[in-house]
Amino acid sequence: MLADLVAGALADASARRSVRSLAALEAVATDRAPALDVLAALAPREGVHVIAEIKRASPSRGQLAEITDPASLAKAYQVGGASAISVLTEGRRFGGSLQDLEDVRAAVSIPVLRKDFIAEPYQVLEARAAGADMVLLIVAALDQPTLASLFRLINELGMTPLVEAHSADEVDRALDLGADIVGVNARDLSTFELDRDLFGSLAEMIPSGVIRVAESAVTTSADVAHYRSAGADVVLVGEALVTNGDPIHTLREFLAS
Repeated sequence: MLADLVAGALADASARRSVRSLAALEAVATDRAPALDVLAALAPREGVHVIAEIKRASPSRGQLAEITDPASLAKAYQVGGASAISVLTEGRRFGGSLQDLEDVRAAVSIPVLRKDFIAEPYQVLEARAAGADMVLLIVAALDQPTLASLFRLINELGMTPLVEAHSADEVDRALDLGADIVGVNARDLSTFELDRDLFGSLAEMIPSGVIRVAESAVTTSADVAHYRSAGADVVLVGEALVTNGDPIHTLREFLAS
């Protein structure tokens, strides 16, 4: 599944590159206002931070929500207390787009994450050109030289990498990069099975000073409290916010956990 998602994302990026050259994209990216300070926005505090996600669909659950106005939803997330917004830009299985990212960036004053299957420099430049402050890198999807190269490019463009791991070996690979933010995804992207306790088993490997993000398997405030007690500084939440009809109330409940 992960290999198919990466291949599809690369094919779609290639199609966009045939319309907008790398040079043209670089010009737009470098003309953007500087990225926001993600490390400051997600700095550890007494309570957990929430990265709230714009997510229409997923391969495991199918269609989740129509979301005709992602900017409006992002504004609601900010009102509810989200510290950052994640925008799924993958179109084939998640129903997202770079236009969603641009619309959200224009609507909120907090950091915005491009969440996609990033595997080449063109996609990183697209993220900056669309206004992203943070870019997801999935360790399982990349060999270490490619991962390191993309990590450097994200930093060179002034953005912050969120490096996502699913195992002890992948946490080690993330830390070898010097990552300031490491995510542990409870969903295995090869099988799409969930393990809510995976974060707790890996969190102690992530040293003090590195922001720890728990991803997936958040349905209730009890799930947020579970991750917080396991050492999470941040939780990334998608499905629970787009399916319950009241994202502001849900966010406030989660933040009070």
